[in-house]
Amino acid sequence: MPVSLNLGTLQQIFLAVTTLLGAFLAALWVSLVFWVARDFRARSADRLMRILAALIVLVLGPAGLAVYLVLRPPRTLDEVYQHTLEEEALLAQVEDKPVCPGCGGRTQPDWQLCPTCHTRLRKPCARCGRLMELPWKVCPACGTPAPGVRAENTLVEEDKPAQQARG
Repeated sequence: MPVSLNLGTLQQIFLAVTTLLGAFLAALWVSLVFWVARDFRARSADRLMRILAALIVLVLGPAGLAVYLVLRPPRTLDEVYQHTLEEEALLAQVEDKPVCPGCGGRTQPDWQLCPTCHTRLRKPCARCGRLMELPWKVCPACGTPAPGVRAENTLVEEDKPAQQARG
């Protein structure tokens, strides 16, 4: 049995297809507006700009989406935060490297002299031999006063009870 298509049936099929296509396009349009609002929220904390970006897409449709994609901030807030952390970590690594006060060259923590300009960087302890910074008056490892420092100026924990008993 052949199916006869008359003009009324074709109009109903065409109407149904265009209605479904229109509903799909309307849903796509609304979803683009919500996507732009969420995407802009991840890229900026400014509420007014988020509303304006969504309005551009709402008014202009797919052309508004193209405008938004051109004008939106290049990185999300999380990416900016991660980039800032990376920069701070790199700066901390650079700042942790000791430098010679004489020539500005890189030095090592166990060097007594700068190999470039022969500036004295650290001094050895007279008792234990560990390296001390030049301004230190007492060796932190053994408590021995540095050469040239009087023993009376340095208080060792063991001497405190003896001084308190005298006083």
